[in-house]
Amino acid sequence: LLAHGFLALADHWRTWLLRAVAGDPADLQIMYGLAGERNLPERELPGLAGYAGSRPVRIGNGAALQYQADVVGEVMVTLSAGRDRGLTESAFSWPLEKHLVQYTAEQFERPDNGIWEIRGEPRLFTHSRVMVWATFDRAVRAVEEHGLDGPVERWRALRRQARDEIDAHGVRNGHFTQYYGTDEVDAALLLLPQVGYCPPDDPRMLATVERIEDTLIRDGLVLRYRTDTGVDGLPGGEHPFLACSFWLAEQYATSGRSGDARALMRRLCSLTNDLGLLSEEYDPVAKRQVGNFPQTFSHLALVRAADALAGVGRRPR
Repeated sequence: LLAHGFLALADHWRTWLLRAVAGDPADLQIMYGLAGERNLPERELPGLAGYAGSRPVRIGNGAALQYQADVVGEVMVTLSAGRDRGLTESAFSWPLEKHLVQYTAEQFERPDNGIWEIRGEPRLFTHSRVMVWATFDRAVRAVEEHGLDGPVERWRALRRQARDEIDAHGVRNGHFTQYYGTDEVDAALLLLPQVGYCPPDDPRMLATVERIEDTLIRDGLVLRYRTDTGVDGLPGGEHPFLACSFWLAEQYATSGRSGDARALMRRLCSLTNDLGLLSEEYDPVAKRQVGNFPQTFSHLALVRAADALAGVGRRPR
């Protein structure tokens, strides 16, 4: 919204966000209802057949109460983007942000379930650690660039500590890793340049892309991670995740591989339905969209990738 000039709508959405996440930072959730509802347990609706008989039909989310360390970073990055784009400062925003930063500092060493809502053992996921870095980075920038108050020296030190840790433990064989102590990668690593952790042409990022191409591509589309490693604690595999494929297209576009970016974008846009809508995943065998539909995540990633190809200037979000 901000990048495309919809400032009033972005301001309304920010108001919703601040109301939804208000309160004790320890109660911050990974998801909320449209009216800010917090009680969203996962449950099955046995009376519904589901699309093409895809039972069971579920509502809510079994991961609703997980600890995902990236969530605070997402909030901080979003509110920082509004500030950078000139949204009028909300009286509620900065006090809330300072509480979130303090909470992140208190939870600094805590493993989490990660952006993919892993239901296996909590780990130190590299993407999550980068979002911890982003939390402190946006707090520092709020003070340095916008004159807001806060213990900026402490935040600078925590930002440096997070980066030093990631560079030491989140990189192996020259590429970023899914979590500390593994050689595996996941598609969330494609988000690192988007939040400004490193440039798209950082050698570690280019090596990560190579590794993703080698291990996470199915029929030209990107999987979130390799399910056969058992990291997610769930049985079975899954289909390519459309947002991840758009992230790869954006990475191609911003690292000098515009031909590859255009080819992947053409493929992805050919998968939309008659209304131009996308789901969460794509089944390349049955050649149909599957999973949550329509999926906002997929459409947002499409817009970002299209902007990257068009050369629309973006500061890291």
